[in-house]
Amino acid sequence: MAVSKEMQEEIQNFERLRQQLMMVSNQKQQVEFQLNVTNEALEELKESKEEKVFKAVGNILILTPKSKVSKELSANKEELDLRVESLKKQETSFIDRLNKLKSKIEEATKPVEEKKSKSN
Repeated sequence: MAVSKEMQEEIQNFERLRQQLMMVSNQKQQVEFQLNVTNEALEELKESKEEKVFKAVGNILILTPKSKVSKELSANKEELDLRVESLKKQETSFIDRLNKLKSKIEEATKPVEEKKSKSN
């Protein structure tokens, strides 16, 4: 059975959306990893009795007040939380669009006999 030009475009669109979903999912995983690392660092800071801690700046470590590092990590955590939420919304949107497109493609590519038997 020959597939119409319009359906070929829909299939290509489906593949593009699927690739975009994979990219967004990978980004979300990376940001979630960064968020976990940040949360662990904040927990360690809370448990630390030290007033100053070492902070990595490029290739060196600098002794920095714990409160300053904590504020920076908290701000970073907020940014990462927002980024994760944004990526989750994008991911959900892609999944919804893919499901709709998949149904459309499946319906259009069913053999003519199946379509006739359903309508009877």
